[in-house]
Amino acid sequence: MAQDVFQSPDYYFLDEWLSEEHKLVREATREWVKRAVSPIIEDYAQKAEFPTQLIQGLAEIGAFGPYIPTEYGGAGLDQISYGLMMQEIERGDSGVRSTCSVQSSLVMYPIYAYGSEDQRKKYLPKLASGEFLGCFGLTEPDHGSNPGGMVTHFKDMGDHYLLNGAKLWISNAPYADVAVVWAKNEEGRIHGLIVERGMEGFTTPETHNKWSLRASATGELVFENVKVPKENLLPNKSGLGAPLGCLDSARYGIAWGALGAAMDCYDTALRYSLQRQQFGRPIAGFQLQQKKLAEMITEITKAQALTYRLGQLKNEGRASSAQISMAKRNNVAMASQIARDARQMLGGMGITGDFSIMRHMMNLESVITYEGTHDIHLLITGMDVTGISAFK
Repeated sequence: MAQDVFQSPDYYFLDEWLSEEHKLVREATREWVKRAVSPIIEDYAQKAEFPTQLIQGLAEIGAFGPYIPTEYGGAGLDQISYGLMMQEIERGDSGVRSTCSVQSSLVMYPIYAYGSEDQRKKYLPKLASGEFLGCFGLTEPDHGSNPGGMVTHFKDMGDHYLLNGAKLWISNAPYADVAVVWAKNEEGRIHGLIVERGMEGFTTPETHNKWSLRASATGELVFENVKVPKENLLPNKSGLGAPLGCLDSARYGIAWGALGAAMDCYDTALRYSLQRQQFGRPIAGFQLQQKKLAEMITEITKAQALTYRLGQLKNEGRASSAQISMAKRNNVAMASQIARDARQMLGGMGITGDFSIMRHMMNLESVITYEGTHDIHLLITGMDVTGISAFK
């Protein structure tokens, strides 16, 4: 079993922007990843199994709802701390970070921001502690980039709602205890509903044969005349803006997470190039390898600056959806390219489970698609700078 000897690159001394609390949060998360994730993750990815034993550890380090107030079980941290945690966890594995992103930004956040006080008290502490695992139901078989076209719907039956429909590509679904599900009422207005495992007619079949996010549990949410108590409706926000607000939080975390994957690939390639001998010297001494490494560290440094500034804006409540889209798109594309270049530097060894690069590369193929595709985020930026929507 290879030892995790990762060292974080900081070419422009950007750590000077961080508070002591930020550094402590990052180091605690990094040490947990080295101890709990790195030794097992290749095996679980090879087996395509979700390492459920990590859930409790993630809860213990505060990775579920880090920015949720302590009164509801969260850690009460700021947005940069949340980002740094996602960076370190995705440095370990994108799938493990996805579990945290879903739990924090797509389940706990909407309950906290859109839910009633009773809902907050009932669900948030159990989600923060890992007693409950949650999932987020927005994407449908025929409605991905156009979530407003969803057909999942519910009817008011007097003393309860009757929910019907299906959701697809749902992280955490096979193991989730609760699902925040977005559906249309009889007037066509989108609302959030909290659906609990065990409700009759609610099933979560698992998605198999994935070549990406293999250590993450993915599935469907199927609703066949599910009776949902009226008190499970999120009362404080409706319309498409409600789920999109959750996606802003998740996309922000992804921007940080992709940075972690890129850092890991760069660190692996740098170490390997200094050790691997060809033609009588380390391959790090050849121009083409130095070109790859120089481009990697340049792009990582640019993404660090972009992401740290976004975290400052997020803390101030000034980060726009378009700014978050830019960071998500840039950082995931950057990480994907670095993974490819790093894989080439390792030659044949790069495709093996002896190193993390190929796993990162495959995982990032999902990350570049979910929470808004690469091209959709491009058009969001285009709409923001021109004032003209290309979606219609």
